[in-house]
Amino acid sequence: MPIMGLIMVIGIVAKNGILLLDADERYRAEDTSAREAMMNAAQRRLRPIVMTAIAAICGMLPLAIAVIGALCISVLLSLVATPTIFSLMVGSQGAAVPGAAISGAAEE
Repeated sequence: MPIMGLIMVIGIVAKNGILLLDADERYRAEDTSAREAMMNAAQRRLRPIVMTAIAAICGMLPLAIAVIGALCISVLLSLVATPTIFSLMVGSQGAAVPGAAISGAAEE
């Protein structure tokens, strides 16, 4: 997943850069200084760049919520379901379970 995000970021930055430099070239063609042309281009492209960022964030939000939800479920399964299933398998007699000696050694 991180590679997908990296590819997405690179694509958005490239697109925004191309549009920004295109606007800069248009302002330079009108005989404005390089600094003033870039400032005008940045002001003109600010809203579309912010809108692209917001759209990308909103598009990725369901994925982020799914990942957070999956992490919460894994915590619950690790802390509740695993001990419950283990205690049901062992039963109330405390019967020996293969590998129990290994876990006892780790506590020391």
